[in-house]
Amino acid sequence: MNKPIRWVSVFAAFMFLALLLNVTYSSVFRQASLNQDPRNLRVRDAEFSQNRGDILVGNTAVAHTVSTDGQYKYLRTYPKSAQYAPITGYYSYYFGRTALEQSQNAQLTGTSDSQVLQRITGTLSGKKPQGGSVVTTVNAKAQQAAWKGLQGKKGGVVALDYTTGAVLAMATYPSYDPNLLASHDLKATQQSWKSLLADSSRPMANRASKEIYPPGSTFKLVTAAAALQTGNYSADTQVSTPSSITLPQTTNELGNEIDCGNGTVSLTEALENSCNTAFAKIGMSLGQEKLREQAKKFGFDSTFDSDVPIVASRFPGDMNQAQVALSSIGQYDVAASPLQMAMVSAGIANNGKLMTPYLTQSVRASNLQTVWRHHNTKMSQPMSRANAQQLQKMMVSVVENGTGSPAQIDGVTVGGKTGTAQTTKDASPYAWFVGFSENPHVAVAVFIESSDTERSEIAGGSLAGPIAKSVIEAVR
Repeated sequence: MNKPIRWVSVFAAFMFLALLLNVTYSSVFRQASLNQDPRNLRVRDAEFSQNRGDILVGNTAVAHTVSTDGQYKYLRTYPKSAQYAPITGYYSYYFGRTALEQSQNAQLTGTSDSQVLQRITGTLSGKKPQGGSVVTTVNAKAQQAAWKGLQGKKGGVVALDYTTGAVLAMATYPSYDPNLLASHDLKATQQSWKSLLADSSRPMANRASKEIYPPGSTFKLVTAAAALQTGNYSADTQVSTPSSITLPQTTNELGNEIDCGNGTVSLTEALENSCNTAFAKIGMSLGQEKLREQAKKFGFDSTFDSDVPIVASRFPGDMNQAQVALSSIGQYDVAASPLQMAMVSAGIANNGKLMTPYLTQSVRASNLQTVWRHHNTKMSQPMSRANAQQLQKMMVSVVENGTGSPAQIDGVTVGGKTGTAQTTKDASPYAWFVGFSENPHVAVAVFIESSDTERSEIAGGSLAGPIAKSVIEAVR
């Protein structure tokens, strides 16, 4: 054999070795990721010919699979459609998966590690593979109350059990029908997709947990928490409430929406009446680093490991004093999702301990045996127990004596904070209500992006407060 042929042989042997190593590596280490990749058409064809598990709220399926006589043996259906779309997501041949359909795909297809015994048993008995059912944390009555409250209003609602992190409700409006994308009429699904993307109301936007907005005065809870944590403030500390202040190094005036006395009031009274000037001055005295540190402890500027669809909320950096003042009252470049603001309320209500939010309570195999259960996890400790309890009482005073009175419930201790966030000069402001109840243990955030309400009548208490009240009442 001459030298060129030997080199070709060595090169060919090397290429076969590289191919063998790559196939071995993919089979051993990349199998799971390749199977989960929505671009894998062979896996997708196999999945659409498999009985996918249900997504359950209580014992009611909000995502279900039915058998068909078509090319694909099983069709995914969504009996509650738009009401549960931000929770279930969609399962589509062309457009993949979202929300729980994506995060719990391995459980729903029966390919998770927790279902290995069922797979082996099924293989030995000759049965076709069947997915497990995902049991969610959602409270059906709370979800219905959130959904009903949002009708005719663009916005989102999130409710949490603040002692565990369980998501009790997650609603967004307008929403969409996942059945349109799950159809086996693939041309129709493509047309539905185009129509949804072209809709100016953005029905596929999850305003509850995947979109961020200026939180307005609800962010004063974070500023109050930062102040209490320094040890220099208490609920009774007297703070200055001038009728207006000139923002540093500008000629711009910042005033209060209501009369805050143009003197001094307690920190509790400043929160009750949502005094902009008081919290702007507190924020500037604390400085942006303390505010940022406190915001991060509540979850700003980060995501977390969970099956809840999330996007990071934002607290700006590198600010001048005027920008710090505006950030202290939830304006400038501060942006948060309703989920994030529900987490702020949850951390306060749970005596300073913030639990990681989650949607999946357990997983049942096809034989109804529970093969996986969620274990609650602590996310952070934003506040000390004593300071959290002070802030709880301040929030209760907001509902009993201040701007949050529309959220009052007979026989239930409710705390809250209202917010009205300015956006652009010509646009209507956003309306917020963030709060909690002692029994039941519910933390809630309601965000209204727009509604038919007259601009002059838009306020967090009157517009968002009643929705929060209905959600809490639904859990009782």
